[in-house]
Amino acid sequence: QVELVESGGGLVQAGGSLRLSCAASGSTLRSYTVGWFRQAPGKEREFISVIRESTNNRYYADSVKGRFTISRDNAKNTVYLQMSSLQSEDTAVYYCAAARGMILSSLRQGDKYSYWGQGTQVTVSS
Repeated sequence: QVELVESGGGLVQAGGSLRLSCAASGSTLRSYTVGWFRQAPGKEREFISVIRESTNNRYYADSVKGRFTISRDNAKNTVYLQMSSLQSEDTAVYYCAAARGMILSSLRQGDKYSYWGQGTQVTVSS
């Protein structure tokens, strides 16, 4: 079992940057596929990015490709989401999630993840 805690959210102006952290306890995060999702008020949860266990292959939603970067720090048992060129449309609660043994076709499906953090709010002012 793994517990996830997100941090790093906040208020930022359009065009600015933030780095979100997803810190794990209870298990070694490098053994998990870790995804980032977000949910804006009145909207469905949206896949943002994922980094796979073992291969560390990375995938991004088209809406954030080229602006967001996902990475791992195994020594800190943490996955990061570096967000740049933020836009008002990026305003949402951001969640990290983890699972093991995920197949490629499931990586963007939130219901396939076993563990979730509590979320961190990102607000981008225009």
